[in-house]
Amino acid sequence: MNLVIDCGNTRIKTATFSGADLVKKFSFQSRDELKLFLDSNQFVSSIISSVGIPAEEISRFVKAEKKFVLKHVLPLPIKILYQTPETLGVDRIAAVCGALSIFPSDDALVIDAGTCVTYDFVDRNKNYYGGAISPGINMRFEAMHTFTKRLPLVEAAPEKLIGDSTESSMRSGVMNGILGEVEGFINNYRIKYPDLRVVLCGGDTQFFENNLKPTIFAAPDLVLIGLNRILNHNAAL
Repeated sequence: MNLVIDCGNTRIKTATFSGADLVKKFSFQSRDELKLFLDSNQFVSSIISSVGIPAEEISRFVKAEKKFVLKHVLPLPIKILYQTPETLGVDRIAAVCGALSIFPSDDALVIDAGTCVTYDFVDRNKNYYGGAISPGINMRFEAMHTFTKRLPLVEAAPEKLIGDSTESSMRSGVMNGILGEVEGFINNYRIKYPDLRVVLCGGDTQFFENNLKPTIFAAPDLVLIGLNRILNHNAAL
């Protein structure tokens, strides 16, 4: 059984895989909860992707015959053409490898809607070029509150186009604005790549899935699937 661990900015997610098949998912609120889980389980192979807790720290608690930490120097099923691979978020690498697992013969744009919204492009020849990073929904609300003197901190919710109060105007700006941004990116990519697959993941997946006009493929477990793809790639070497 394979174990993949994804330590993001706000959550720790893990999953077990048998070959390419996802068996079971787990979620933890802290490293202590994760450690209790790791102390009581044994695995054949494991891989860790972390943008928060040092991955090497977690690796010490993993009981597995083969253990890997995701970095840009790890052998990957894609070719990275990013100009600064040492600064590339490992979650972005995992997400595009997940898209490759689902659509192995297509150009794909991966949109990860989480703390930030990331856009990552991998072509049908498995070349990864990069993409874009912009603030996520909650970050936009927090920025307006933090960097102004009078705007309140507003909770995210769908909003009509024309806001008729300060709060509804802020919601319209953020919620409709981010939809316009994402649709604009998709349309611009599809001008260059007409057969493009758009794959959506991240904590705000449901909002975009329900409100985007362009056709997308929602894959909430994309990063976990990508980590398993990378794990199998390295375990076979």
